[in-house]
Amino acid sequence: MPPSRRPRGPKPEKMEASVLLDAAQTVFAQHGVEGSSLRAIARAAGCDPALIYYHFEHKEAMFQALLERKFSALLPDLESAVAGPRPLKERLAETLRVFARHLKDDAGFRALIRGQAVQGAEPIKTTLAAFLRRLQGLIWNLLEEGVASGELRRDLPVPLAGFFLVRTYLEMLDLFPAMGPHFLPMPVPEALERGEQAWIDFFWRGASAPEESR
Repeated sequence: MPPSRRPRGPKPEKMEASVLLDAAQTVFAQHGVEGSSLRAIARAAGCDPALIYYHFEHKEAMFQALLERKFSALLPDLESAVAGPRPLKERLAETLRVFARHLKDDAGFRALIRGQAVQGAEPIKTTLAAFLRRLQGLIWNLLEEGVASGELRRDLPVPLAGFFLVRTYLEMLDLFPAMGPHFLPMPVPEALERGEQAWIDFFWRGASAPEESR
């Protein structure tokens, strides 16, 4: 009599890539890409680990897909924000509003980027840097336009100025919702709106050329 076969359970159904990426973002933000496993991502998504391979070869591919998902939506908005012929200061302010629209309500993604920029393995940092250069390049071009037109100081360190313009604003997005109720004398949405305007005014005073040199 032939040996009886063990009954097999139902074949796992495919899972949407977006669900897997949401789970990967959560796990990566907590443990970093290097410290995460596909099994942990599958557990967060509530699926069999084998299902991940329908969409992604490995966890590094999931990290790149997360960047592509976010930045493919953010980049066209940023391109529109820096486009002329509006005044330069207004376009700089609009770049911050673009980051707010795409990142304000996604603390997990902000935490992921911050963590991998500081502690990520070199291949991950290289992947991240390639995406960030595309964003920063648009802002650098805008600042260089201002230097060339005489609106901004000739000695403006464009890469550093572009970095601090965005990074300081992202700090507001991180800290105001978390700590605002403890020290801000106004609701967090109002504080963010005022903080955005105050930061643009402060940045502009430091970056703009003196009137007599224009």
